Amino acid sequence: MSDEEHHFESKADAGASKTYPQQAGTIRKNGYIVIKGRPCKVVEVSTSKTGKHGHAKCHFVGIDIFTSKKLEDIVPSSHNCDAPHVNRTDYQLIDISEDGFVSLLTENGNTKDDLRLPTDENLLTQIKDGFAEGKDLVVTVMSAMGEEQICALKDIGPK
Repeated sequence: MSDEEHHFESKADAGASKTYPQQAGTIRKNGYIVIKGRPCKVVEVSTSKTGKHGHAKCHFVGIDIFTSKKLEDIVPSSHNCDAPHVNRTDYQLIDISEDGFVSLLTENGNTKDDLRLPTDENLLTQIKDGFAEGKDLVVTVMSAMGEEQICALKDIGPK
């Protein structure tokens, strides 16, 4: 037995995976897939016939759900590919700081202050104008693979 103390690095992670395996042939349009390490919404799927070497191939065209960039991938339909866990959560907007961060009210009454304003110009002006007018705004936050971004806005009436 040794008397020295053991120090463990705390990673504060429950070990939940950011993605789950899904067979390429079962992924449909409007589903989600990881292409080149980015979570994407599938906008187009085409399947080629089985060739001389036996595998039908699925050609995916996806739009990155955070940057809106178009990405493509070709996977044999019998193989597994990664699909991201995508969550959408609604928060009430409390405040917008000068440095571009928003303060949001969670369901349990705490505040969430680590989100930036969206880069989408249309959504950005809607949020700023609505907040300046004193409206009660609810923003929808999409999270996947450790990233979060405001993706939608609802007006629930005046304060």
